[in-house]
Amino acid sequence: MNALALLGLGLLLGLRHAADPDHVVAVTAIAARTRRVLPATALGIVWGLGHTLTLFAVGAGIILCSWVVPPRVGLAMEFGVALALILVGLLNLRRAREAAPDLGDGAGRPLARRAFAVGLVHGLAGSAAVALLVLATVRDPRWACGYLAVFGLGTLAGMALITTGFAFPVASAARRWGGARRLVRVSTGALSLAFGIWLAYRIGWQDGLFLAAAHWMPR
Repeated sequence: MNALALLGLGLLLGLRHAADPDHVVAVTAIAARTRRVLPATALGIVWGLGHTLTLFAVGAGIILCSWVVPPRVGLAMEFGVALALILVGLLNLRRAREAAPDLGDGAGRPLARRAFAVGLVHGLAGSAAVALLVLATVRDPRWACGYLAVFGLGTLAGMALITTGFAFPVASAARRWGGARRLVRVSTGALSLAFGIWLAYRIGWQDGLFLAAAHWMPR
């Protein structure tokens, strides 16, 4: 595979990776607390920055330094995603009656920090799977790291598109019906909470994080 095709594939797979259910659930729940489209887009970009940072750092360590992620450590990283989803869901439900800040307001900075932190956790959880996939197809470590970087940028762009696409109908509905934003916030919060609990159960007990034998397949 030539270099251009490799980087193009990394970009496309990064865009696809942004649409993973746990990513979409987390970011739409956070973006539901914004009033306008551009702040929602900015949250998607901030999430993507956090995701790319840990994905590249850990993935490059696996590629360049031959790091091996033990099954229980890998499951613990994925369990962090479940905890992040539960936390985001609870925050949305707890603050459902409050006015949601814009990202540009002083109160909006915590939203950006939250999106960045959740992106960091998601990137950490997915780094091993992406790095192992790259190692299976790319032998040159430099090109493998380049692929990781482009993959991360693709995920960033994909998440910006997802949050923008989510924010447009929400903003339109809010202009027509005052209760639309609260309904969206409660709905996304409940979905994030339910998805996080299910994910925690699957990782903790079905995959064996809290049992004697852990079974981990990087996803």
